[in-house]
Amino acid sequence: MALNIKPLSDRVLVEPVAAETQTASGIYIPETAKEKPQKGKVVAVGAGKKDHEMTVKVGDTVLYGKYSGTELKLEGTDYLMMREDDILAIV
Repeated sequence: MALNIKPLSDRVLVEPVAAETQTASGIYIPETAKEKPQKGKVVAVGAGKKDHEMTVKVGDTVLYGKYSGTELKLEGTDYLMMREDDILAIV
């Protein structure tokens, strides 16, 4: 399903990957103790700036800073809108 949103300039719309609910040893993590996800999938990309082409593309899995971006909810799903500079790596 295509989203009806187009980021402007060097902005990227990222869908965060769900936080882990269980540790490797099998212990369940309560909601209050879960870390904020720092990994997500790019779902929309802006056109870039005049002197800078966009590096990421739709479908890329990226790592970003813990407090990066602005949270928003579209069609019942949580997303983060951030500048491409807030993205640390493509994995």
